[in-house]
Amino acid sequence: MTLIAARPGAGAARPYRFPTVVRRDVAGGRVVAAHLPGQNLAVAVLLLDAGAGREPVGKEGLAGVLAKALEEGTAQRDATAFALAVEGLGTELVTGVDWDSFQVSVQVPVDRLSAAVELLAEAVRTPRLDPDDVRRVRDDEATALRMDWANPGPRADAVLRADLFGADNRWGRPMYGDPESVAALDAEDVTVFHSEWFIRPGTLIVAGDLDRLDLDALGAAAFAGTGGGPVDRGGPIEVPARAGRRIILVDRPGSVQSTLRLGHPSPHRAHPDHVPMTLAGTVLGGAFTSRLNHLIREVRGYTYGIRGDFASSRRFGRFAVASGVQTAVTAPALVEAVGEITRTQLTGVTEDELAVARSWRAGQLSVELQSPRAIASALTTLVVHDLPDDYHARLRESLLAADVAQVSAAAATHLRPEALTLVVEGDSALIRDDLVATGLGEVTDHV
Repeated sequence: MTLIAARPGAGAARPYRFPTVVRRDVAGGRVVAAHLPGQNLAVAVLLLDAGAGREPVGKEGLAGVLAKALEEGTAQRDATAFALAVEGLGTELVTGVDWDSFQVSVQVPVDRLSAAVELLAEAVRTPRLDPDDVRRVRDDEATALRMDWANPGPRADAVLRADLFGADNRWGRPMYGDPESVAALDAEDVTVFHSEWFIRPGTLIVAGDLDRLDLDALGAAAFAGTGGGPVDRGGPIEVPARAGRRIILVDRPGSVQSTLRLGHPSPHRAHPDHVPMTLAGTVLGGAFTSRLNHLIREVRGYTYGIRGDFASSRRFGRFAVASGVQTAVTAPALVEAVGEITRTQLTGVTEDELAVARSWRAGQLSVELQSPRAIASALTTLVVHDLPDDYHARLRESLLAADVAQVSAAAATHLRPEALTLVVEGDSALIRDDLVATGLGEVTDHV
């Protein structure tokens, strides 16, 4: 029996319409909302400029500990009473931290949103922050990180980030901190961080049927008791590309696999090349049909999967490739991956590849942007990255209109194979000589 498999061609991306964006200033803060007529669920997100990028160097993980501590009661209610109040509305507080923002959200039926926002504001503005509770939360977070860092990957990620951005600044350290940085935090660190960043108004994101919601009242509840003027958000961080590749070897004795992390700096999220960069990254490594996955997984059989794409925040970005391969094929897998990145940078993409990437990326929008929570998340993107209100309405057309010349130009400009840092976490005794023999760059051992 002969099995012949042919990939299906790209389908047509289904259309979608992003709701109209409404903005208004309320009680010293700003409300940004999307009207979802007839929708019985509503989402509110309090967006604060208090992401990981605001943490002092050496205090990494503060925002994550504070996020958990918000569940430990408020100045008005203890943890049990607050939990019962939240559960009585049929909701939960969902917290999130990234480089640019701290987010707390609720999702409830429309007629309960006002009460839910009041509870959300109570937790964010007046948390109890009892020192014993904070220390317990901190210890739980440090334990979770120790368990995570016992696995392959987190150390390699941290080594790559430090090499790209410098371990002497916050962006060169792990977003959520590491086991040591979190364990070293004390209750006062958390209290000070809260007092500095969580009493500022921020932005209230609302997605729901605005005909049944009072945005002014929601904003007044979210921003009550807040103050402080605007803060300097800072501009894009210009990170110079490395002069020449290097390999950093992170020893993991006895490992039967090697963890690969390849990367270099790239532009921030609001860069005008974002769409063609995204499509170039999709063709190269951002989808199961990508060049990297086809070569390293399907042709060579070195891995179950490999992924590479551009990731960006408000001030900086990076191109990164991640995979795990058998120890015996560490060096050839690395050579093949660098070669594929180089080929894409030099020759660009083909129309057939781009057609698949365009259809997939544009088609995802009609699937992803359906629920109130997804719409709220899209609104936070507008606020954090200072994007125009019609950005999502135009995104599908921007993706579908990108041509081979534009995407190939983005690949040529923003892929820097000659400046890659190649981090390999594996058994040094078995792979070091092979890595040196590749000639990809100087091999140094991570201490």
